[in-house]
Amino acid sequence: MAIPKSSSHVRFAAVGDIHVHKDSAGTLRGFFAQAADEADVLLLCGDLTDYGTAAEARVLVDELGAVSIPVVAVLGNHDFESGTPEAVTEALVKAGVRVLDGTACEIEGVGIAGVKGFAGGFGRGSLGAWGEPAIKLFVQEALNEAMKLESALAKLRTRQRIALLHYSPIAATVDGEPVEIFPFLGSSRLEEPLLRYAVDAVFHGHAHRGTLEGRTVNGIPVYNVAKPLLQRTRPDSPPFFLFELPREAADTPSQS
Repeated sequence: MAIPKSSSHVRFAAVGDIHVHKDSAGTLRGFFAQAADEADVLLLCGDLTDYGTAAEARVLVDELGAVSIPVVAVLGNHDFESGTPEAVTEALVKAGVRVLDGTACEIEGVGIAGVKGFAGGFGRGSLGAWGEPAIKLFVQEALNEAMKLESALAKLRTRQRIALLHYSPIAATVDGEPVEIFPFLGSSRLEEPLLRYAVDAVFHGHAHRGTLEGRTVNGIPVYNVAKPLLQRTRPDSPPFFLFELPREAADTPSQS
C-alpha cells in the first residue's frame, strides 16, 4: 500500500546499483512506479546500467517511463565500463532526468549536490600520492571527485541539502564487505567537503554487502542504498529507501 504523500514534508526515494541490462526490459516499471507513488523525488545513486552501453540506457529510460516525479541521478563505475558514460547521461537527460556530476539542482526547496566519487580508502588506510605516476593519477582522481563535490555543495543556497554519490565517503557503510576491498569502495576524501558544507543526508551505493547507515565525523547521516543491500536487509519492504525532510526546515529529518 502506498504511503500517502505529505503536505508538510518532502519525501525522497533513494536507490542505487540497479544494474539494468538488456534483459531488464519490463522488470522494473512496477518498482519505479511504487517509488513514485510513495515519494516526491527519486534519487538514483549510480550503477544504473550493467556495462554502460547505450542499449542498456535505453532500457533504463523505458523502465523509468512509469515515473512522473522528478528524478535525480549520478553515474557509477559500471556506467563507465564501456567507455561511453556520455551515452548513458544523454539518454537519461533526454528523458528528463537530472544527471549530476559536480553539479547541483534544487527540487521542492531542497538542494541536491551530486558526484560519482571514487576509491582510495578511508582514514589512515587512504592511499597517498607517492611513488609511481599511476598511483599519483589514481589519488588525483579521488581528489578531483572530492573537489567536484565541494564545488557542487558550494553552489547550493538552500537551507536543506542532500549529497548524492556512488562511492562511499565513510567506512561505516561499507562494513560487511571483505575488508580487503574497502579501499575500492570509497574514499575519506569525499567526506572532507561534507565537513565544510553541512548537509541533511548523504546517499550512496556501490557496496552491495555493506551497511545501511553510518555517520560522518560531524554526525551527518550517510545511507548506503545499494538495491542488493536493501533487498537482503529489508526483505519485507520495497528496495528503495524513504527519507523525509520538513518543507519549512524547522524540524529534525526522519527516515524509514
